[in-house]
Parts: sequence; C-alpha cells; structure tokens
Amino acid sequence: MKKKLAVCALAATMAAMTVSGTAMAEEYKVGILKYMDHASLDQIEDAILAELDALSEEGEDTYVYEGYVYNGNADSSTMMQQASQLVNDDDVDIVIPIAKMPVSILQEEIEDSGKDIPIVFAAVSDPVGSELVDSMEEPGGTITGTSDALNTEAILDLMFIANPDLSKVGLLYSLSEDSSEQPIADAKAYLEEKGIEYYETTGTSITEIQQAVESLIADGVEAIFTPTDNTVMSAELSIYETLIEAGIPHYTGADSFAVNGAFVGYGVDYELLGKETADLAVSILQGADPAETAVVTFDNGIVTVNTETAEALGIDYSGFEEVATQIVEVVTAESME
Repeated sequence: MKKKLAVCALAATMAAMTVSGTAMAEEYKVGILKYMDHASLDQIEDAILAELDALSEEGEDTYVYEGYVYNGNADSSTMMQQASQLVNDDDVDIVIPIAKMPVSILQEEIEDSGKDIPIVFAAVSDPVGSELVDSMEEPGGTITGTSDALNTEAILDLMFIANPDLSKVGLLYSLSEDSSEQPIADAKAYLEEKGIEYYETTGTSITEIQQAVESLIADGVEAIFTPTDNTVMSAELSIYETLIEAGIPHYTGADSFAVNGAFVGYGVDYELLGKETADLAVSILQGADPAETAVVTFDNGIVTVNTETAEALGIDYSGFEEVATQIVEVVTAESME
C-alpha cells in the first residue's frame, strides 16, 4: 500500500511540474499604460493585446492583461496614479508604456518602489535623446522597447515631389511632446538648406491646434508638416476639413493621421510595432536581459495617402512611388480598421 501511495504521489508531483511534457506553465501579469486615446496609440494597444492573446494560445505560458490596462488621457497626474496602481497594487511582472510620457512616469514609480519590474516601451521616437536608454543597441538598466523614429527628410521630399515649386512650409506640433523636438529641428535644418521659408506654430490642446492651423493659413503656407505628435493627432479630425478648404496638404509622421483626414501619413506600420512590442515583452519575461536587448526600429518607407483628401486637394501623388517602399490608400475614418 505504501509503495502504491508513493507511486501515486510521484505521479501527482510530475503532473504538477509538467504541462504537455514541459516545465510548469507560468502566468504573467502584463501592465499597459497608454498616454491617450487616438488612432495611432489605439492601433498599437490593440496589436499588443492581440499578440499577447495569440502567444498565450500558442504556448504553455499565459500573459494576463485584463484589469491591468490603463489610459492616462494625456494627464500626468492620472498617469502617476495609474503607474502606482500597476507597480504597487497590481504588482505586475512587466509594464508596457505606450508613448514617452508614461515611460518616464513608470520609471520613477518603479525606482521609488524598489522593485525590479522591467519596462518595454512602445512608440518612443527618440529613446536616447529622451534619456530613457543608454543606446539603441544596449539600452542598459531594465528597459528596452520599440521606436517609431522618423525619417523627416523623406517626408519633406514628398512635399517637393507633389509641388516642385513649394516655397512656404508650415510646421505644426505641440511643445509638450518630446517626440516632436528632434524631427522639428531636423525639418528646420533641411528646409533652411533648401532655402525654403517656414513658419512654425504650436498648441497643447485641440483648441490651440485649431488656432495654430488658422495662423498657418493666414501666413500663406503651401504645405504643413507634423511629426508623430500625439496632441496634433488628437486634433486631426477637427482640422483636416479646414486645411482642405484652404488647399493645404498636411504631411504627417503616422498613417493614423491620414485615416483621420490628413493628406499623407509616412512612417512605421503601427500594427507591426505593437506586435513586435508584445514579442519583446514576452522575450524579457522568458529571460532575455532588457539591458542588452536592442531597441527595435522599423523601415520608414510606407506612405499612406488619404484618397478623399487627395482628390479634394487635386494632388497627383503617383510620383511617391519613386521613393516609397509601399503606398497604402485609405479614406477618412475615426480609427484604424
């Protein structure tokens, strides 16, 4: 009888230690803190969640995010409370901040807590310049992620392809967005090099962005450039018709701008970026060292054109094929399909 009990106990122990012939499956809690709602960040969030679901179904481990997904609504105080919730109350195993501000807030919260929770950020345009990582190749510390860094010159070149006689360019962005600082500086330098006159206007809210657009129209600009700026992105649906009526094409740093009415969005595939962010987070949970896991960057050759806006503006964009790796045509909607 004792021998039989011993065998049963051993069998039970082995069953508990194995799942499908492998080591005991783990359940990981994944926290997500998004800067705000808009088409680009929503697309990233949706792709992250879909990939975590797929990886949970395909493998032995489970990646749980329900109850640990927060939206900061572009408010730093709200994000600080949510970061504290994730780190101290939810006690997640890893955090995924979407955009730059929640990264900094989570870094500070984790440091203050004394915990060792890794961070895998999504869509930070300049991680090194923002002093989030030591380098793109070896981030250092317990942080890595994905970057949507822009090729600013390539976007501006699209303007010159569509209008070779272009002489006045508007720069529209938010002073509150660190991600806009470098591409705007790059744009100024490139336009100065080409002898193109530029006017810059800024805003920190939808109302201020609308006023900034009216100012650029009054300045007589012939095209407007905006980088991956979350504030302007949130205002795009309220300004694109004004720009169409003024005959001014809006060239931007993300496909979601074009979905919300801008003439052109140029940059990374945010669905792919979200998927890669989730994959990166899982690799860290499986034992990869974030300090030595390179920040993932993407090919910036996808041009997204809003065909309705192009028709309204009377712009022939066929020349974009010469410089784009891909042209995607969309129509105006509130979110990515």
